[in-house]
Amino acid sequence: MTKKKILLTRRWPEAVEKRLSEDYDATLNTDDVPMTTEAIGAALADYDAVCPTVSDKLPAAIFNGGHRAQILGNFGVGFNHIDIAAATGAGLTVTNTPGVLTDCTADTALTLMLMLARRAGEGERELRAGNWAGWRPTHMMGTRLRGKTLGIIGMGRIGIATARRAHAAFGMKVVFYNLIDVPEDHIAGMDAKRMDTIEDVLEAADVVSLHVPGGGDNTHLMNAERLALIGPKGMLINTARGDVIDQAALVAALKDGRIGGAGLDVFEKEPEVPAELIAMENTVLLPHLGSATTETREDMGHMVADNLDAFFSGKPVPNPVS
Repeated sequence: MTKKKILLTRRWPEAVEKRLSEDYDATLNTDDVPMTTEAIGAALADYDAVCPTVSDKLPAAIFNGGHRAQILGNFGVGFNHIDIAAATGAGLTVTNTPGVLTDCTADTALTLMLMLARRAGEGERELRAGNWAGWRPTHMMGTRLRGKTLGIIGMGRIGIATARRAHAAFGMKVVFYNLIDVPEDHIAGMDAKRMDTIEDVLEAADVVSLHVPGGGDNTHLMNAERLALIGPKGMLINTARGDVIDQAALVAALKDGRIGGAGLDVFEKEPEVPAELIAMENTVLLPHLGSATTETREDMGHMVADNLDAFFSGKPVPNPVS
């Protein structure tokens, strides 16, 4: 039996590449050089499955018919880099990898909170530059998280996991906004209160953490007006998608002191990061490390493989986006 042809657009964990290479006629991106949109579009005509990542762009223009591909096995839970309507309109099934990156992404959100609150990035830069003059009572004082209020925008899996960590570790109160009801057992044991609007959360919270999908109505969800509501001592954390924040408005708010600081793992035009953000001391910037543990990235890859296996054996895919 002829093996199905599949394409991995980036380098994946070795264990996953080995599995896929055994089960499929797999083309691997061994140099890990990002593919152009045009190259991915051309691949749709040559492969039975294309497996993209968040670093790829799959706009409507590439789904113009005449393709061989039947499925997009997305490596990641977010899929705003894919024009889903165009892909499904062209007859492709799209899958993603929910659930397996919840803990690691929540850990990253807490990492950003701690680094920002305790000015850890500033401190490390000072020390590495050889500018530390020794301990002194008023040196680089930050703020403690205990007793502060955490505002969660998007109380799904990752939002809940972040809130649980913050409440258990620091005794933080939690306020949140979510489009749909959150089952009581999902927030049991936390001092968590649902608010009617995003604005209510921003005004009540000392730290705001974003956990919503990118694209669509969520593009620039955090605009200049909403950023101002966080306040001059407030902190904003983003481990979701870069386009959720109006990045230019954020830069302006940070420069003008309308917001205290920002901890960002994602950016609007990755991998581009504005020089103004990089130059600021009241920011903590990470290179999209949310799910970057060996265990999680392997789990993500195996979930893609499970989706492909189910699809090509004629079974329902475990994680359909469309």
